[in-house]
Amino acid sequence: MRAFWRRLGVPGLVDVHTHFMPEQVLRKVWAYFDGVGPLTGMEWPIAYRREEAERLALLREFGVRAFTAMLYPHKPGMAAWLNGWAAEFAGRTPDVLHTATLFPEDGVETYAREAVEAGARVFKSHVQVGGYDPADARLDPVWGLLAESGTPVVMHCGSGPQPGKYTGPEPVARVLARHPRLRLIVAHMGMPEYADFLDLAERYAEVRLDTTMAFTDFSERLSPFPAAERSRLADLEDRILLGTDFPNIPYPYVHQLHALERLGLGDGWLRAVCHDNGAALFGG
Repeated sequence: MRAFWRRLGVPGLVDVHTHFMPEQVLRKVWAYFDGVGPLTGMEWPIAYRREEAERLALLREFGVRAFTAMLYPHKPGMAAWLNGWAAEFAGRTPDVLHTATLFPEDGVETYAREAVEAGARVFKSHVQVGGYDPADARLDPVWGLLAESGTPVVMHCGSGPQPGKYTGPEPVARVLARHPRLRLIVAHMGMPEYADFLDLAERYAEVRLDTTMAFTDFSERLSPFPAAERSRLADLEDRILLGTDFPNIPYPYVHQLHALERLGLGDGWLRAVCHDNGAALFGG
């Protein structure tokens, strides 16, 4: 791990897609993966099934200088509670990027604003798990708030590993048409609709994509990144961010880095993706 980023001449990694959440919630997430739930539909062993303190120590040992606490509700009434936990977690974890979440429900604008005012630096939206339309009218003022404040939102909106009613580029395109300055980070490179989400990044200057699980052996078997689109990754060098899905990955963390390296896009691209772009976006 350290040999990788030291060779690039950066002080470490910035990972915009790591999961920390209340232990009882995380255990249920792991149980879902273990049970081959319908949103995964495949065997998915959790590589880093450790206690919270061990997971934090591992990230720091890997050289991850800044990371997120991606958490998300699957029903109304959860998001404000999760945001309270995330604020407490950020208060005792100086290297985490204070993360918040949302759900289309009454009061969402209020608790989203409270989270921003409390110092949230990034939001998480999970269209697949939440089963909601990101263009839902109840979320419109929240997207406006985040666009105005410059707060990024990492959104799982692609249709991998299983499509949902509101996954895919079309609902997201409707959001961006209304809020073109929204700092949207498309999780998983938009897998499997890679080209469509690259189109959105080319159309909107504040749209970014994270690498979470993309290009790995695991994902290439299921949703291979089109070889014809590889040159676009170089063109969008400043808009691609390292993401991993730690700890909920079925392979070692370092494999994500090796998967990016074997794209053959050069050390400058790797420096930008693995450190510089995230550091610039979050000011660190």
